[in-house]
Amino acid sequence: MEQLNLLGACQAARGIRDGHFSAEDLVQACIAQIEAREPEVQAWAYFDPQHALAQARRADQWRAGGKPLGPLHGVPVGIKDIIDTGDMPTEDGTILHAGRAPWHDAKVVELLRTAGAIIMGKTVTTELATYFPGKTRNPHNLEHTPGGSSSGSAAAVAAGMVPLALGTQTNGSLIRPAAYCGVFGFKPSRGTISRQGILRQSERLDQPGGFARSVEDLALLGEVLSAYDPDEPDMRPRACLPMQAVCSEDPPLPPRLALVKTPLWPQLEADAQAGFGELVEHLAQHVGEFQMPDTAANALAWHQTIMEADIAANYDADYQRGADKLSAALREQIERGRSTKAVDYLQAVARIPVVTEALDDIFDRYDAILTPAVSGAAPHGLESTGSPMFCTLWSFCGMPAISLPLLQAGNGLPVGVQLVGRVGDDARLLRTARWLVAAVA
Repeated sequence: MEQLNLLGACQAARGIRDGHFSAEDLVQACIAQIEAREPEVQAWAYFDPQHALAQARRADQWRAGGKPLGPLHGVPVGIKDIIDTGDMPTEDGTILHAGRAPWHDAKVVELLRTAGAIIMGKTVTTELATYFPGKTRNPHNLEHTPGGSSSGSAAAVAAGMVPLALGTQTNGSLIRPAAYCGVFGFKPSRGTISRQGILRQSERLDQPGGFARSVEDLALLGEVLSAYDPDEPDMRPRACLPMQAVCSEDPPLPPRLALVKTPLWPQLEADAQAGFGELVEHLAQHVGEFQMPDTAANALAWHQTIMEADIAANYDADYQRGADKLSAALREQIERGRSTKAVDYLQAVARIPVVTEALDDIFDRYDAILTPAVSGAAPHGLESTGSPMFCTLWSFCGMPAISLPLLQAGNGLPVGVQLVGRVGDDARLLRTARWLVAAVA
């Protein structure tokens, strides 16, 4: 029972369903781990153990009554504190929103509750999900950043506090903390998961996702969250995405991976380059190098133009009434965004489908793109959340991406490997990711 907190989501849901332990047992184990490690890791913005236990007891009563169980029945989940919860505060990592208490759940939280999940609490985000760090530390070494902006969610999963947690990504806010904290992180295709009830940073770039302890757990979470929402403009009516079924299958043919170094490759740290080189050598018969198309050359600059202009628009009220309460870094982003010309913004937006279409050619020959998730291990110090540069292109295009904890730096800290798929091909990307993890085990 003391090790229940280390179970993955699929294992936990199966154990509760089969009666091996109760939801209350599992939540108690997670609470014990939070109480043990939270003083040093500081992953939680809001946590009420009694409220978590009350949810668990209701879940056990539901099961005892012989009622149908959802796929996440009794499974604890952490929620990034920019995602609305009707029974808990959502303060967005800024003093300007202190005490904010939404009346309604975000769509993703509603879906989790319908699936039977236990909403454990709110995990720390950076300031308004941008670059200024929160209080969270990397569980593997408290002197290092956990990454951002989904800092608390990644750290909570890595520290054994919860098997699942939600995050979001506008630039590198899911993949980077997953890579730094040594957990599995998944950013589905834009338009796969509803953003209703989530802090709006950039309509063009915001993409929700999650953290887990295995690819299979991410498939379970992704399938639960991908239900159609008519109020989400980027979603379209479609059948349920069979992420779990496809992920659990063996690929019909051995996957082919496109090694895409991008022009950023020289900025990869030496031990990360060495580790990545060993990985590619190990997978040699499955990997071919692919040169980036010229159309993608300025994607990072276009992404910055869009993101900062959208931040300036969406955070204008906070800037107007409390600029002095914002970090200097965020004020500078907003001020650059306020000076962006409409023509530059529209031209950058227009490049998204052009670049995405150019990259689409890769998938005529390869199953997924193999590329670094980060430049190396989590940087020392807590003043920065690290660089998102190895995530930016895929966020710009809205392509599905997953970070796999396959490498280790010389200092012992984890380094994630990133797989990227064709837009809309999330289930097959998860299948390829599961194959890759098995291939290097």
